Amino acid sequence: MVVLITGASSGIGAACALEFAKHGYSVAVNYNKNDAGALEVVNAINDAGGVAKSFHADIRDTNIAAELVYNVRVELGEIDVLVNNAGVYVGGLVQEITDEEYDYVMDTNVRGTFSVTRAVLPSMIAKKQGAIINISSMWGEVGASYETLYSMSKAAIIGFTKALAKEVGPSNIRVNCVSPGVIDTSMNVDFSAKDIDALCDETPLHRIGTPTEIAKAVYFLASHRSSFITGQNLGVNGGFTI
Repeated sequence: MVVLITGASSGIGAACALEFAKHGYSVAVNYNKNDAGALEVVNAINDAGGVAKSFHADIRDTNIAAELVYNVRVELGEIDVLVNNAGVYVGGLVQEITDEEYDYVMDTNVRGTFSVTRAVLPSMIAKKQGAIINISSMWGEVGASYETLYSMSKAAIIGFTKALAKEVGPSNIRVNCVSPGVIDTSMNVDFSAKDIDALCDETPLHRIGTPTEIAKAVYFLASHRSSFITGQNLGVNGGFTI
């Protein structure tokens, strides 16, 4: 079994790579800029007796996204599971966001997810089997002031998940989404300790989550235990959106 995970050099993506490897998957670790992080993930998996290979690709470019999928097939085999994790964050009030920032977020979070999925689908449809898990955010569900651009991009991922699940369900392909809450990753670089404490106070479990907790949810949605689940958005946020 082969899984392609985009943005897998750190954070949630890296945790997903390690989780799938534990379950016997050959792991394609996609990254764009973080060479050292990707190498660390690949070495950790291979040193533990697993199979992993890194694939550099900027998925904002649709041609490069298609080339990524082709290269994974050639080097590891047909892709059974796709985890669309690659994402970026830019905060700011709407009137302050530049066109360049808008393109950066939407091209990565939305176009990238769409392009990699489009490239993966033909083989999944041909064999009538596959699972796709998209990573959104709780802000895609409820929105966040000062994070309107990011929230919009992640809301698009939820809509994409639901529509695609209907489109490819007849081909026995399941498409689901995981929407993390506040997770202990570098994505929170703009948050102060006071901000994190305030978010914890708003969370019924009174803490932030870990990348491993997200990875376990992602693996569940790829596994046979979720064989009758598709088109769903699973919130892993400590109860924040209740």
